[in-house]
Amino acid sequence: MFRIICVTDRKLCSGDFFARLAEICAGGADFVILREKDLAAAEYAEVAGRALAICGPRLVLHGAAALPLLRRVPRVHLPLAVLESKPEIRKNAELLGVSVHSAEEAKRAQKLGADYVTAGHIFETACKSGLPGRGLSFLRDTASSVNIPVYAIGGVSARNIAAVRGAGGAGACVMSGLMSCASPKDTLAELRRAAG
Repeated sequence: MFRIICVTDRKLCSGDFFARLAEICAGGADFVILREKDLAAAEYAEVAGRALAICGPRLVLHGAAALPLLRRVPRVHLPLAVLESKPEIRKNAELLGVSVHSAEEAKRAQKLGADYVTAGHIFETACKSGLPGRGLSFLRDTASSVNIPVYAIGGVSARNIAAVRGAGGAGACVMSGLMSCASPKDTLAELRRAAG
């Protein structure tokens, strides 16, 4: 099954962030990665608690601030460097995702027990202003180098999501397209239709 994953950035929301999460979950996002890197640990824990009440088992925590919360939410997405420095995280996580930027990093993440990786950034994106995307050949190489799902991240939209699937992506991560759109439900439906 081709997955569509929302990666959050509450600063991109024009309205209430938690209402937006509810709309994204109601619209059928497979997972919601709570990526609020600017929050201190206590603030992140508070936001995560509210997000868990909305998203339930679709919620995936993100980064070092998530580690103290793994007993409550045993799903986490990490930079590869964090997992490499704390490989014991694997045994405490039901679902473990890792951000990678090369096929070699994807192999290392798989060896450390990652359940999936996000590979990017694939296309140009405002989040990585001025940096060209790594492209579909990078995604293809990464996906063929491991036996776990590889989700594309960076600039994915309805215009290019079919190409992501065609290059071996098991799904796509979308941030600004879901955080700032008029209707998450409509945007998710459009992404699913376009993915084929």
